[in-house]
Amino acid sequence: MREVEIRDDMIRLGQLLKLAGLVEHGAEAKELLEDGQVEVNGAVETRRGKQLVEGDEVLLGGEIVRVVTR
Repeated sequence: MREVEIRDDMIRLGQLLKLAGLVEHGAEAKELLEDGQVEVNGAVETRRGKQLVEGDEVLLGGEIVRVVTR
């Protein structure tokens, strides 16, 4: 598991996927989400705008990232 630090109290899922380097651009994130390949806290998530907060965990392609704040 890898931690990804954010500056604010929340971040949208599509932004986190880019920040973590799991996708290169928003269109790629959109495709993966529509295909049901992304999980948030153990549940499939299809909304790119889903708001994530500290402690949330995202799973994509066998890699887990956890949101942490400064």
